[in-house]
Amino acid sequence: MSLAVITGSAGLIGSETALHFHELGFDVWGIDNDLRSTFFGAAASTRWMRQQLESELPRYRHFDLDIRDHGAIDALFSRAGKAVDVVIHTAAQPSHDWAAREPFTDFSINATGTLELLEATRSHCPQAPFIFTSTNKVYGDTPNQLPLEELETRLELPESHPFFQGIPEDMSIDQSTHSLFGASKAAADLLVQEYGRYFGMATVCFRGGCLTGPRHSGVELHGFLAYLMKCAATRTPYTVFGCRGKQVRDNIHSADLVLAFEHFMRSPRSAAVYNIGGGRHSNCSMLEAIALCEEIAQQPLDWSYNEENRVGDHKWWISDLSSFQRDYPDWSLHYDVEMILRDIHEANEERWKSEAG
Repeated sequence: MSLAVITGSAGLIGSETALHFHELGFDVWGIDNDLRSTFFGAAASTRWMRQQLESELPRYRHFDLDIRDHGAIDALFSRAGKAVDVVIHTAAQPSHDWAAREPFTDFSINATGTLELLEATRSHCPQAPFIFTSTNKVYGDTPNQLPLEELETRLELPESHPFFQGIPEDMSIDQSTHSLFGASKAAADLLVQEYGRYFGMATVCFRGGCLTGPRHSGVELHGFLAYLMKCAATRTPYTVFGCRGKQVRDNIHSADLVLAFEHFMRSPRSAAVYNIGGGRHSNCSMLEAIALCEEIAQQPLDWSYNEENRVGDHKWWISDLSSFQRDYPDWSLHYDVEMILRDIHEANEERWKSEAG
């Protein structure tokens, strides 16, 4: 039996991972207690995705557990033992704004929950690669010190700048404002690296930019591209925060990210760290994303502007993918921003309409 244990299995990346590894022939144990609905309300619930996984994947088993519950997590990993071939940790509290409201909850999920999973893996299946979805927010607002130029629809680096093709992993995470979310994820990121170095486990931190795709239960506080497409399709008002809408993000489709997980699992390393995102292949500013959403939805978006930037947020982020592509040259991106938005729209339009009544 090949067994993949996936946390956050009903979320965007977790569900894509469950589907992909199930198709590879794995039995899949998914851990998800739908805390997303607690964070962001009923519209963000992942229950619909859990039901879809359980109905469509015959070798999928769901465990409604909290990753902070030491006894439950240890018992589950003890039950599986060395049958576990890979652990993929995607569960998180993912919002800057929400973290500031409940710092203890945010830290306990992102940092302590990660520690629980690392210890369970070390104790019961230390041979299994441990794949962690970290975030580019571990760099804090250091990217905002880059010499950005303001163009008509976006902020941009000069082509002569060494980071024009993307920000590398050696950017400092120190002396910057992270937001409490960024700090809790940085703690988890360092723990994952340390278990790799100190205990010799195969671990990796994928420091993602904007992770997105059709399985995303996007809401205002998290999942900007999916939520933006939803607002455009359902005529829901949308607020742009800061930078005159010219802030830039790279966007990676969940399927492209999960392919990176597979490549790492097949040839794992110890304490690996990779920036991962859409890179130069798939990126956009907020204004550019709005224009694309309006084109796809065939109607204007009702949007307004708030001049206040979110604390610790990036004005410009494009990931340098060269480290991962050097180590795993057979991996490449398949989706660009327009393809991602069209995929999100096509997969969710009917569900959005039914939810809106």
